[in-house]
Amino acid sequence: MAQAENGGLGSDAPPRHSRLYSEDLDPTSPDKRTWTTYNYAALWIGMAHCIPTYKMASGMLQQGMNWWQALLTILVGNLIVLVPMLLNSHGGTRYGIPFPVLCRASFGVFGANIPAILRALVACGWFGIQTWIGGEALDRLLGVTFASWASVPHHTMICFYLFWVLNIWIIWKGMDAVRWFEGWAAPAVLVVTMVLLVYMVNRAHGLGTILSQPGKMEDWPTFLHHVPIFLTAQIGFWATLSLNMPDFTRYAKNQKAQMLGQSLGLPTTMTLFSAMGVIITSATEVVYGKAIWDPTELVAQPDFAHPLVVLLSLFTIGIATLSVNVAANVVSPAFDFANLWPSKIDFRIGGTITGVIGILICPWNLVGDSSAYIFTWLAGYSGLLGPLAGIMVCDYWVLRRTELNVDELYQEEGRYRFTGGYNPWAFAALAAGILPNLPGFWVHLESTKLGQSVEAVLAGLSGGWRPFFQWSTHVYDFAWMVGFALSFGIYWLLMKGPGKGYLR
Repeated sequence: MAQAENGGLGSDAPPRHSRLYSEDLDPTSPDKRTWTTYNYAALWIGMAHCIPTYKMASGMLQQGMNWWQALLTILVGNLIVLVPMLLNSHGGTRYGIPFPVLCRASFGVFGANIPAILRALVACGWFGIQTWIGGEALDRLLGVTFASWASVPHHTMICFYLFWVLNIWIIWKGMDAVRWFEGWAAPAVLVVTMVLLVYMVNRAHGLGTILSQPGKMEDWPTFLHHVPIFLTAQIGFWATLSLNMPDFTRYAKNQKAQMLGQSLGLPTTMTLFSAMGVIITSATEVVYGKAIWDPTELVAQPDFAHPLVVLLSLFTIGIATLSVNVAANVVSPAFDFANLWPSKIDFRIGGTITGVIGILICPWNLVGDSSAYIFTWLAGYSGLLGPLAGIMVCDYWVLRRTELNVDELYQEEGRYRFTGGYNPWAFAALAAGILPNLPGFWVHLESTKLGQSVEAVLAGLSGGWRPFFQWSTHVYDFAWMVGFALSFGIYWLLMKGPGKGYLR
């Protein structure tokens, strides 16, 4: 049994002839356990310092929050999602296994492909969005450098594909390249963002005017009524990483390195960088008379006309986007797709598949306004990933008490085969956690498609259905929490009852 934290195998190594095995999915060897506390803190600094984080914070202002309400929601949301993240990270460090292999303990050796692919498809969506954003930054960068660039046919799409190639190139260099890139990109992004912050605060003549900007939720009852959906969206922002952090923590020197690095890196960095986004966005309202929530649009303003300033700003935006895209949106799905066919798909091919799907989803259609971004995209997929997290945490910590037989995770006929390679009780619990959120998701999706408010969509429903969908929107406000709690509890009941024979 391979249970040593240093990642070494037990006396019986995973069967290398098995279709469940590949070198990329093999437990990490001790010589590859090189990630320190700094590496994990830098990883989160690099992933948090990106345009979607900036837009999350500034989007909350657009939707009616004031500065302290937005920052409080962001801090609480990140503290909540940090808990399942650290719980799932433990297995990666202790056994040296990635997320799709860890899933085999709860979903079965073949059933693990389903949660892995669900998580991978969300990552593909994010990959496409981030690549499009990075391509836009590159497009503007070339436009400043070369006056004739704007006349080049399809110049924005050209930059999108160039940025796509850069992402894939880093992945093909391997995980050591990811660690090296995150290590130097993270502090560079922070420094330049601080410069932009100081400049905009100076233009707005200090923080006083900025922080006095009123929101639309000035009284506590109004704020508390609206905060759940914002909180769910914030949890959803990193719900993907709360599942697949074992893909990174399998390279940790020890548990302390990954736990301390993540605890220092995630909530503090997200709150700090979000605060910068809130202050800069509030400053644009003072300086330009409107809130500019996109930093690429901000640096295109006339007072940023000096080519050197624009070049530096857009280069930093590109680096920030590349940093989070490689770490958050390619590493995990690369392993997930490799798990589908371990003998044929390795980490590099898995990363390339992610990139191709990221193009096919047409990400330029996914980048909408702040309402669609927060309420439909972020909150929507959190209702899918919350149940997965609940099942994994329950299985590893409550039912198995962190004890796994790593060798049998790679065996088709081992203890994790369940029924034909699938654990039916895990999928029953997954369905139970997802279904209650679907009606509320439909209402928000319709409001986005029709360009209406949620209230307008509900008003257009027939009288008999209106109370049901009205209730469903309140459930959807807590989508991640509802899904996590339901799937956790139902999975525990099923595995302690009719599924107890599987707990060997």
